[in-house]
Formats: sequence, C-alpha cells, structure tokens
Amino acid sequence: MGSWSIWHWLVVLAIVALVFGTKRLRNIGEDVGAAIKSFRKGMQEPDQQAQQLKADPPTGASGSESKSSEHNESK
Repeated sequence: MGSWSIWHWLVVLAIVALVFGTKRLRNIGEDVGAAIKSFRKGMQEPDQQAQQLKADPPTGASGSESKSSEHNESK
C-alpha cells in the first residue's frame, strides 16, 4: 500500500494528460529542456572566462593610471 508501482504512475500520468492535454505537456517539456540547456551553458561559461583571463590578462586600469600620472606630472 505504501509503495508506488508502475501502475500507479501510469494512472497518474493518464490523469495529468487528461487534465492538461498532451500539447501543453509537450510545451512544458520543451521549456524545461531549454532551461536545462541554458543552465548548463551558464555553468560552463565562467570556467571558459577564467581560462581566457589566465591566457590573456586584460590591460585595464593599470595602463590608464600610468598615463594619467604622466599627464599630471607634465603640468
């Protein structure tokens, strides 16, 4: 009585299909699949960005500070 057999799950699936319809269930499945793909891509991107930063460090603020200090010294 406490265990869920395959027959219980088939009855539940049939009731859900009758209530929501197969088209809506298919759309929900596609949306969930797209969300999982997007999540996996998002989890991989930070690793790729970290590898790119190690290979090619940005020339950000340190280069602009030296130019501004040189400009201030000449005045």
